[in-house]
Amino acid sequence: MSSSATPVLPFAQTLETISRLVTDPRLLKPRIGIVCGSGLSTLVSSLKDVVQLPYSQLQGFGESTVVGQKSMLAFGLMGKDNVPVVAMLGRFHPYEGHKPIVVTYGIRIMKRLGVKDVIITNAAGSLTPEIPVGTIVVIRDHFALPNLTGMNPSFGPLISPEYARFIPLGDAYSPRLRRLAFLASHYLNFDSSALAEGTYAWVAGPAYETPAEGRFLRNAGAHVVGMSTIPEVVAAREEKLEVMVLSLATNMVVIPDTYRSIKAEVEAELSGQRIELPPVGIASHEEVLEIGRQKAEVMRSLVERIVELIPENS
Repeated sequence: MSSSATPVLPFAQTLETISRLVTDPRLLKPRIGIVCGSGLSTLVSSLKDVVQLPYSQLQGFGESTVVGQKSMLAFGLMGKDNVPVVAMLGRFHPYEGHKPIVVTYGIRIMKRLGVKDVIITNAAGSLTPEIPVGTIVVIRDHFALPNLTGMNPSFGPLISPEYARFIPLGDAYSPRLRRLAFLASHYLNFDSSALAEGTYAWVAGPAYETPAEGRFLRNAGAHVVGMSTIPEVVAAREEKLEVMVLSLATNMVVIPDTYRSIKAEVEAELSGQRIELPPVGIASHEEVLEIGRQKAEVMRSLVERIVELIPENS
C-alpha cells in the first residue's frame, strides 16, 4: 500500500465483535460516548446492566499501559432515564508508542455505534492559582503544541474521501454541552467554585513540564495542561460529533516566580553565612491519582447529571 493510500481500518470486525458480545439490544445503540482519564474510570459505577469488553478482544484497539487506567470498553445505562452510553475506561497516548490511528480509534467506533455527543475527561495540571487542585475545568479552547509542530492526529491519508481534509476547530467545544455542565453543577448543589472555564494545553509528555515550559504555556493563555485528549477532540470533530471536555485539576504545575541562585548561595556560604536550602517542588503521578480518587464521586455525579440533561433528540 502506498503512503498516500486510504488506510484500511477494521471497523466492521470491531463492530461485529461488539454485537456478538453485547447481547442486550438497548446497549448496542449508545447515545453518548464517555472517555475516562487517569483515576476517573470509577465512572463505570454509574452504569446499570453494564457489559465490559477488554480492549484485547477488540480489533483496532490498543492496550492502555498507564497506571490508573483500565483497558475496557464499557456499555451500560446511565441516569434515571437509563440513557445508553459507551465508555472508554482508559485511553491511548502517543507517548506510550501508539500511533494516532490507534489513539483515536475508540472515538471513531463510538461514531459508528451511533453516538452523537462525547464527554471526554482527563486529569490535568493547573497553570494558575485561580484554578486550585480539585477544580473541574470545563474546557472552552485548547492550545496544542504537538498539533502545531508535526504530530497532528489528522496527518496522513484521509480515512475516507467523505472526510474534510482541513478540520475547523474554532467550534470544537460545544456551547450546548458546556452549558449543561454548569446546569448540572447547580442542580447537584455544588459550590460555585467547583467548576471553572479554561483553555487546555496539550503536550506530548510523558515528562512533566519544567518551570520554563509551564510559564510559557500560562503566558500563551492556557489554564491547565495535560498529555491527552486533543487527538480525541480532533477525531471527534472530524466525525462530526459534539464534544465536551472536563479536566480535573489534580496538581499545580511548579512555576516559581523566581529561580534560586546557586551562585549567590555559594558566595554566601563562602562568606560564612548559614544557608537554608529551599525545597524543590515536583509533580508526581501518585499525586494525580490521589486527587482523582478524592474527586471520583464528584466527577461521577457530574457526568451522570450531564448525561441526564442531554435531550434524546440532540
